[in-house]
Amino acid sequence: MLRMLTRLQLHPGMILLLIWFCHFIEDQKVQAGNCWLQQGKNGRCQVLYMPGMSREECCRSGRLGTSWTEEDVPNSTLFRWTIFNGGAPNCIPCKGRITCDNVDCGPGKKCKMNRRSKPRCVCAPDCSNITWKGPVCGSDGKTYRDECALLKSKCKGLPDLEVQYQGKCKKTCRDVLCPGSSTCVVDQTNNAYCVTCNRVCPEVSSPEQYLCGNDGIVYASACHLRRATCLLGRSIGVAYEGKCIKAKSCDDIQCSAGKKCLWDARVGRGRCALCSEPCPESRSDETVCASDNASYPSACAMKQAACSKGVLLEVKHSGSCNCK
Repeated sequence: MLRMLTRLQLHPGMILLLIWFCHFIEDQKVQAGNCWLQQGKNGRCQVLYMPGMSREECCRSGRLGTSWTEEDVPNSTLFRWTIFNGGAPNCIPCKGRITCDNVDCGPGKKCKMNRRSKPRCVCAPDCSNITWKGPVCGSDGKTYRDECALLKSKCKGLPDLEVQYQGKCKKTCRDVLCPGSSTCVVDQTNNAYCVTCNRVCPEVSSPEQYLCGNDGIVYASACHLRRATCLLGRSIGVAYEGKCIKAKSCDDIQCSAGKKCLWDARVGRGRCALCSEPCPESRSDETVCASDNASYPSACAMKQAACSKGVLLEVKHSGSCNCK
């Protein structure tokens, strides 16, 4: 740039003035941020006053609650922070040193100062009233070290996560003590869950609600199927939509989009299954022995094999077929 200015034969003083002006503009870009009217109890800046403003300009008013953020972000991000995230992060108040004293993180969380001496809300559930100190089975089918560990996972992004029952997650309802009036049911993947049985189902208003169960029985609606599953204590599952038909093969059964008919030669019935799900990399402890007396790396791999053959395969037991 200096060469270009020299070629224009400008006065040396004018060249220095232009260089200073360019540096000034760059400094202004670096210092530009967003000015906010207050800092909320959650430690975030709230109520946007003016975007693209330096800290000096923002804090010049001397207003007690005025705060500033240095991030130069698009308007869409500012909108998301304001509407969905409770304000802008990394909030710097114009007056006073920010601490955790006035930060309200809400239930299950507490405020901690990070390495940059700024408050952050972290997951810290109150576990003082938990009497059971052993493992628990979560509603996601996973075993947690204890209820406190489950509450931390709930805080970190699983808001619907709940304790199903005490102890490790099981493959059978034996020794499962469900809380309250809930009942233990084994699902189609042989995992035990605690569910609340609906004793009354609404009247069927359309024949489109009929479902054919894997047991060959017609159910008036999904509610009626769930109720039967709950009372039976194990999963029945949906073979296909509509009333059950006397099918001689899968050619007689029409599956909904994305599903394929698998024939169960043992009972002479077909059922529709989702065959497009990819399988994650299997672990050594996921091997299963299937109803065709063949071992598969996982239940998912067994299902893929069933889909490719067009026959129904079910898990006989965990581990290789040679182990039992």
